[in-house]
Amino acid sequence: MKLSFFGAAQEVTGSCYLLEHNNLKFLVDCGMFQGGDFNEQRNNDVFPFDPKIISVVIITHAHLDHIGRLTKLVKEGFNGVIYANPATIDLAEIVLRDAIEVMRYQAKKFGEVPLFEEEDVNKVMKLFKAVEYNQIQKIDDIRLVFRDAGHILGSSFTELEIEGKHFVFSGDIGNAHVPIVKETRPLGDVDYLIMESTYGNVNHEDANKRIYSFQEAIVHTIKRGGVLMVPAFSLERTQELLYELNNLIDNNLIPRVPIFLDSPMAANAIIVYERYPEYFDEAAKYLIGRGDNFFDFPGLKITHGVQESKAINDVPAPKIIIAGSGMMNGGRILHHLLRYLSDPKSCLLVVGYQSRGTLGRRLLDGDKTVRIYSQEVKVHAEIKQLTSYSAHGDQQKLLSWVKEAKTQPKKIFLVHGDNDQMMTLKDRIQTDLNIEVETPSFGTTIEL
Repeated sequence: MKLSFFGAAQEVTGSCYLLEHNNLKFLVDCGMFQGGDFNEQRNNDVFPFDPKIISVVIITHAHLDHIGRLTKLVKEGFNGVIYANPATIDLAEIVLRDAIEVMRYQAKKFGEVPLFEEEDVNKVMKLFKAVEYNQIQKIDDIRLVFRDAGHILGSSFTELEIEGKHFVFSGDIGNAHVPIVKETRPLGDVDYLIMESTYGNVNHEDANKRIYSFQEAIVHTIKRGGVLMVPAFSLERTQELLYELNNLIDNNLIPRVPIFLDSPMAANAIIVYERYPEYFDEAAKYLIGRGDNFFDFPGLKITHGVQESKAINDVPAPKIIIAGSGMMNGGRILHHLLRYLSDPKSCLLVVGYQSRGTLGRRLLDGDKTVRIYSQEVKVHAEIKQLTSYSAHGDQQKLLSWVKEAKTQPKKIFLVHGDNDQMMTLKDRIQTDLNIEVETPSFGTTIEL
């Protein structure tokens, strides 16, 4: 049994792991590399394996950094089965088609060649096979089970039983006590754990204070007469923010101002969320049961077309704008940043992870001048970060998840994290749990 790391190895994006067992070769995830550019050039690099000999792909969830190179895989000869949770399949189509629009824009403006087009997505979607949570799926002599990771709708950590050994790929592990989705399922039996480390040296602020911090940012910005800009990932983060806004408005805890969801992908994702209420936590199910639609409340305007998006400019402040992309490396948020980032009355509220090289990371690091669409913009708006709205579990969540496993792993391979995050988590696991930890680099192959 061989395990090779071909993405998210000592970095945060591009998840892709190759397993070789007997004559079977299969991938866990096949994601896009993302950083300063929406579509980094190395996404066009030749795969370090032949796509034609891959039999199966297992997808943990629908974020682009876990599915974005499926199209390339298919274009280069893959014609096997892609296993995923039903909600993941529905969201994957939305994510891939939305990415086309962003890449077309970049192609027109910067001369970049899109990584894929509509027909490539169509081919990928035909290969998906739905597997529900906790359902056993046999792949030759391999036993596959998806467990709820509590990260986004349909997200899974993947259990594989091969020759009596238990392998678990975490995908992305969800934050604790977030709205809508259920809590991460406990780990069962595991011999080898391939685990993310996005927030390996961070502990988020108390989840019980989350909504109060959000409320405070809203009220302070509205009192100044400014614009609250929230760059949000279209899957889960945006839905959580709408859930919280619905709560704040229902309880008269914030002033009534126009609220704009300026993200077609998030709007389409809401339709998928409404299709799978069985995946919601008990609180969300209760609200639905009493007729409270937390995706539709007074003051909320969901924009779709470009003209609707531009019309937001005509609405005077104060107002709230939620727009993608979450790392500010593309999407409609850039237009709002260009307009309001230099306004000292306004606030940029960062609620998600910002990779190195992205505009979001530069703003968090304190850059006072940034370039947006070739224009130099002075940063006078308040920059505020709320880590408790992260969709990723923090250090304590990851440590607890491992510690409370039915059987602790013999070895952990840390992936999907910057070096400082990964190394801190490695030290904590080895010190606190006495488990051997490796941090494989790109191209590392291990015999298990």
